[in-house]
Amino acid sequence: MTKKITKESFNSQFKDKIIVVTGSTQGSGAETAKLLAMRGAKGITICGRNVKKGKLVKKQIELLGSECIYVKADLEKLKDCKKIISQTLKTFGTINSLINCAAYTGRGTILSTTPKEFERMFNVNTRAPFFLMQEVIKIMIKHKVKGTIAHILSVAAYSGMPFLAAYSPSKAALGIMIKNVANAVSGHQIRVNGINLGWTDTPAEHDVQKKYHNAKKDWLKKAEKKVPFKRLSKPIDVARMLAFLCSDESGLMTGSLVDFDQTVVGWHSYSAYDTNILDDSLLGE
Repeated sequence: MTKKITKESFNSQFKDKIIVVTGSTQGSGAETAKLLAMRGAKGITICGRNVKKGKLVKKQIELLGSECIYVKADLEKLKDCKKIISQTLKTFGTINSLINCAAYTGRGTILSTTPKEFERMFNVNTRAPFFLMQEVIKIMIKHKVKGTIAHILSVAAYSGMPFLAAYSPSKAALGIMIKNVANAVSGHQIRVNGINLGWTDTPAEHDVQKKYHNAKKDWLKKAEKKVPFKRLSKPIDVARMLAFLCSDESGLMTGSLVDFDQTVVGWHSYSAYDTNILDDSLLGE
């Protein structure tokens, strides 16, 4: 029987829930963790490599009324993936949801990508999610938790630009993994979904633009002029979608990959938008 959604239940839709959010010391992960706190989560685990940022986000979450632990972790290391889950279990006793926002978005073409870069890309973007899910699903099955898992992928998983030669397949592989795992655990009423995220305004994206594309300070302003809705996606947009996937609002939805972008798959370039393609003369009187 589905629950009736009311204003009160919406604001407490994660009441008594214990949630792990990876990549949560900044950007979309941090925004997601804070939104979950605002919507009543009992306990939240955040993680990342930057201790200073982690402690700041932890404090912000606690001020919103949720218990929170910060785990210093590098998802390229399997032992850190396991540490995140084990410390959550030790602190809170169970896990209701896993939200994976962590990613490595380095650059490299088919000619320039090194074996080390390729390995790091797949370790963070593909291997880490697999073993995070493995640890969490063991707990959910043992505790009979009807849990939810959500991942951030990328529209680049469909093909991607030439300089995303390793990144694109690392996210595509994650997409197949989501469907496989969703099918495997459906009998335990555990749901697994993901979002194919498009261009998003985050601190990490600012770093990428400066490091790899020699972007100037006004890169965001120029970029937002080119896209149909005149803004890039923001962390709060991403947080709301992830919350939807992990709440009762998404019902029985599982094994789904949601294209979360202002482009339509099959369209070719951010640099070639023609927002006047539908001429006003076609509207009639």
